[in-house]
Amino acid sequence: MQLLNGIGFQRLESAIQAANLRQGVLANNIANVDTPYFKRSSVSFESLLQDQINDSTPTLEGRRTNAKHFDIGLSSRLKEPAVLTDRSTAMNNNENNVDIESEMTQLAENQLRYNAYIEQVNYQIKMKRTALEGR
Repeated sequence: MQLLNGIGFQRLESAIQAANLRQGVLANNIANVDTPYFKRSSVSFESLLQDQINDSTPTLEGRRTNAKHFDIGLSSRLKEPAVLTDRSTAMNNNENNVDIESEMTQLAENQLRYNAYIEQVNYQIKMKRTALEGR
């Protein structure tokens, strides 16, 4: 029985991985706040996930029993987070575009999201454990 392999857990796992990636990208932006010609990066995940959730196309898909089989129908695989570099702006005379206040705000927001994701995973595991143990 694969209790933790549902689409909900897959989405939470992807969200946690995206938050980890975002943490690294934001830390890199902050570390290079004074580096000449450095261009900030950002992680795009939540918008990709929301687009996939809102997609009203039916998701009929063939079952793959071997990794060498072709995908049949629409794939329900989750999108991977994308790292995007903003090369269009400049904040300083040295062409650097990192705004430290914005980066610190995004870092705090990312920490809150990460904590919420972990809390949700823990809650779902607790509920499954309660259902299995009957307490």
